[in-house]
Amino acid sequence: MSTSPATEAPAYPTLPVADVHQVLSALADPIRLEIVRRLSRAGGGPTPCAHLYDGVSKSTASHHFKTLREAGLTERSVEAGQSCQRLRVAEVEQALPGILSAVLRAADELTPPQ
Repeated sequence: MSTSPATEAPAYPTLPVADVHQVLSALADPIRLEIVRRLSRAGGGPTPCAHLYDGVSKSTASHHFKTLREAGLTERSVEAGQSCQRLRVAEVEQALPGILSAVLRAADELTPPQ
């Protein structure tokens, strides 16, 4: 049975936000940090995966998306047949107040956006 793009179910279940160690470990990788920075600048809505990385293969990007999802930082969905990611700002803020904004602020101060 085929479903139309407008009625597609989420591609993966949404996981709870992990403990601080797992969240910081996920954000410690420069590629994942850049993905989170791009998601943050996207304003909270679903963003096509292809817009979130460059300079790495699709399989490497998939690994990074999985790590972020397993830390509870992002969720994956399919929008109009396209795989998308969303940064779970409110959920992370509730679980670990201030951590996401502090990491993003520090990253912005240390490195220019790509």
